[in-house]
Amino acid sequence: MLGAAGEWDALDLTLDDGRVLRATLGPEAIYEDSAPRLADLDGDGAPEVIVVETAFDLGARVAVYGPEGRIAATPFIGTTHRWYAVIGAIDLDGDGLPEIVAVDRPHLAGILRVWSMVDGALVERANAAGYTNHRIGEPAQRGGLRDCGAGGEIITADSGWTEVLATRLEGQRLVTSVLWPYAGPDDLARALTCP
Repeated sequence: MLGAAGEWDALDLTLDDGRVLRATLGPEAIYEDSAPRLADLDGDGAPEVIVVETAFDLGARVAVYGPEGRIAATPFIGTTHRWYAVIGAIDLDGDGLPEIVAVDRPHLAGILRVWSMVDGALVERANAAGYTNHRIGEPAQRGGLRDCGAGGEIITADSGWTEVLATRLEGQRLVTSVLWPYAGPDDLARALTCP
């Protein structure tokens, strides 16, 4: 995964009024990711914080925090040493609210998952296998999100690291196009720039 530099035992939220709120998970879990992500998932004008929580016995889950603490979370993967590589949040369905996008076990299962915040809960909208955005030993995730004027797209590699993919949410399914062959990280970075 991202190594010791990507694991923390506390999450500090700095509010607009200067207050700092701290969330902790206890001795059996950590926050595991390169950085928290901010997105207004519920449309109230204030961003929520998207993180990966990893329990030592259950693996990872994606969680959403606000000033009141944890608001919602996905189920844990269910197996130790298993990780979500969060790509970010972008409006994929055109409703004005972003969906959370992550790759479930990018080195093993390669399942692209999309969740929406609905009535204070994370609801899975779609998933499909065959995607990745991280290689073991690399310090950063690859790919990302883009909107070139026709709605949000998810940029990843295929699970074999041979093609650069652009994926859209259409109804309740993910539809993927191959952009070009993958030869190195620059191929994914190039895909984030709109033509």
